[in-house]
Parts: sequence; C-alpha cells; structure tokens
Amino acid sequence: MEFTITSIDTGTRKFVVDYIGKNWGSSIIVTRGKVHKAETLPGFVALVDGKVKGIITYHIEKDECEIVSLDSLYENHGIGSALIVRVIREARANGCKRVWLITTNDNTHAIRFYQKRGFDMVAVHRNAINESRKIKPQIPLIGFDNIPILHEIEFEKIL
Repeated sequence: MEFTITSIDTGTRKFVVDYIGKNWGSSIIVTRGKVHKAETLPGFVALVDGKVKGIITYHIEKDECEIVSLDSLYENHGIGSALIVRVIREARANGCKRVWLITTNDNTHAIRFYQKRGFDMVAVHRNAINESRKIKPQIPLIGFDNIPILHEIEFEKIL
C-alpha cells in the first residue's frame, strides 16, 4: 500500500479531532497530568488515495518531543512506523534531545510496537490513570484483553 505523509492542516483537522474523540473517549488526551487538545496539537497524517489512514500528534516543549497519540487505521503496512520516523525528524529539526510517549499497562500491542522501534521503557507511573480519570472521566476502567487500566508506561528514544 502506498501512502503519503503530510502535516495536519485545515483539510484534515476535523477528521483528526473526530477520530480521536470517537476512539479515545474525547478530543482531549491526558499524559502525566497534562491535558492535550486534539484541536490544537501539531501532527501528521498518512493519506491513502486522499483519505486519512494514520494519525500522529506530538507536543514539543524545550528540548523534548512527546508523541501524544498514534493511530494507524491500517495496521501492519508501515504507516505507524513511518509516522514515528516523521515525528523524530521534526523533533531533531527543533533541537529535541529525546522523543517520549506514554501508553497504558493494558496496551500490550503498543508496548511491543514501541520497543521494536527502539524506544526504551524508562518508567512505570503506578496508578497514574486514577489521577488522569479526575481530568478525563471517559477513560475506561478495563482496557484491551480485559486488563484493568491503571498505570502509565513511559517510553523514550534518545536522539
């Protein structure tokens, strides 16, 4: 499958916000107690025949780049990997020294995915999701494979 990667723009922003809202419980994402709004996050989309088939959003602060969200609508075609490569290139261009992200303990697919792409697990923030639910009550109690969602797992790639 061939795809192109472009920045999120006015033509794709509504799709991104709607997709995150539907699939993440709302258009806000909470990581380490910080609220990120899909309406304002920079990012990239992977397009196949003009349709969005992958989304990545990020936030750069000082010399760190956080991958806030990553969604591939067609898995196992290289879309997620290509989007990560694009964000890493953006992070380097902005002088970042590390790219990091949070996933939850139930998301074993993501845990494998990021490790295969050279990200190191650097912290388990125990019971952090209880705090996140105070900000975003839409976070479910039970996640993938019927695993209780409790902890934030932090991954990083040093640039």
